[in-house]
Amino acid sequence: MSRARLIPLAALIVAAPIAAAPRDPFAGRVAGPPQRCITISPNLGGTVIDRDTIIYQGNGGRIWRTGPTGTCPSLRPMTTLIVQIYGGQLCENDRFSTIEPGMSIPSPQCRFRPFVPYTRVKTGK
Repeated sequence: MSRARLIPLAALIVAAPIAAAPRDPFAGRVAGPPQRCITISPNLGGTVIDRDTIIYQGNGGRIWRTGPTGTCPSLRPMTTLIVQIYGGQLCENDRFSTIEPGMSIPSPQCRFRPFVPYTRVKTGK
């Protein structure tokens, strides 16, 4: 392979991480008072943002922020949450596990903190 072909490829590899920067899911939203329980759709799972943050999508553009009570060493981005929902609500202190991609054994159980709603700020246009 000629040297002229290697330079553009190297530039593309260096630029890729910059383009993949995650956006802030809370930008343009305001937090409300914490809630003990939330009603969620059975086909709507949580998204792990980091070791302390899990987000659930709600109706009308609202998102719910929660996380583990105490530490949950297995909680990190790209893990899948395993949650058993009883009665259509997810509540503080309900238990969850995680599973790593490619693995078949779930982590030890962790518990949810209260759920904080974040609602979009309406602009006066």
